[in-house]
Amino acid sequence: MKLLTVIGARPQFVKAAVVSRMIKDSTDIQELLIHTGQHYDQGMSDIFFQELNIPAPTVNLGIGSAGHGAQTGRMLEKIESILLAERPDGVLVYGDTNSTLAGALAAVKLQIPVAHVEAGLRSFNRRMPEEINRILTDHASDLLFAPTETAVKNLTAEGIADKKVHMTGDVMYDAALYFGRKAEKESSILKDVGIREKAYVLATVHRAENTDDPVRLETIFRALAQIAQRIPVVLPIHPRTRAILLRDPLLNSLASKLKLIDPVGYLDMVMLERNAVVIATDSGGVQKEAYFQRVPCVTLRDETEWTELVTTGWNTLAGAISTERIVTAVENALHGTVGEDVPLYGNGAAAERIVHILREHLS
Repeated sequence: MKLLTVIGARPQFVKAAVVSRMIKDSTDIQELLIHTGQHYDQGMSDIFFQELNIPAPTVNLGIGSAGHGAQTGRMLEKIESILLAERPDGVLVYGDTNSTLAGALAAVKLQIPVAHVEAGLRSFNRRMPEEINRILTDHASDLLFAPTETAVKNLTAEGIADKKVHMTGDVMYDAALYFGRKAEKESSILKDVGIREKAYVLATVHRAENTDDPVRLETIFRALAQIAQRIPVVLPIHPRTRAILLRDPLLNSLASKLKLIDPVGYLDMVMLERNAVVIATDSGGVQKEAYFQRVPCVTLRDETEWTELVTTGWNTLAGAISTERIVTAVENALHGTVGEDVPLYGNGAAAERIVHILREHLS
């Protein structure tokens, strides 16, 4: 069986690492790995391939940054040409990026089966490009690998046939277990940054709904600067966010109160998450990673796809319209508020189940 996998962004590299490792151990599956180049620099791309032992991409499309339409269109054109040449038995896509949608659209238009890892997530906010990507990819897919029961219910509510949907658990949990042990041995990030265990807040800010809105971004940085007066705030700075800070003197001044560091690889990020006392983020993946490490999370968005983290008390939706609300949420978490100790994302064998289903349905 020939399987073509499309990835392009940091969270997809992590998810693909565990699934591709299972495929590599199979004698009956040939995987062609297509890197769209959506994340293309050393800090956001190359380092993940190196430290997670992801096979070198069969093709790197080198698309880079562009507007949503231009970026997705370029990916669609190039992926289609590869599909026509290779004629795989199926196309595997991950998550909710433009790379995800482009891979799914290119395949379905050529009547090649599509399998979607992390299907069924919904924020119910269609202003988010990621929400549109999720919905369209799910409805174009032949196999939908849902990480949670909530995701399964979302797909059922949208009329997607039950026979297409498979509750597999979350491959990110697989990654947290497998690579967590490696991170303990290989990462020196705490020493490098000059921070102590459980003596800092970890923050990430990159989502367009925040970075493209000056009011929301200022609200977030005012809150983080205020929190930093009490406890160090470590912020691996996304290239998009850094560019905005350099153009805005006020934001740059607020950011100077934080401990800004360059983007880090997955192993270093695991150690930063594990040893933080609280995590404040607008990343969907980091919300889950916080839970895997049993660290309270404050989400700098108005909604989340991972609703079970809110209902079990691990995640607080603080939004990005009130500095006071963000600060209060972080302070509550600093005082030891943690969630229920319940399993939410499977048993760490999601990748194994996904590969089994792919073999069963596409061979």
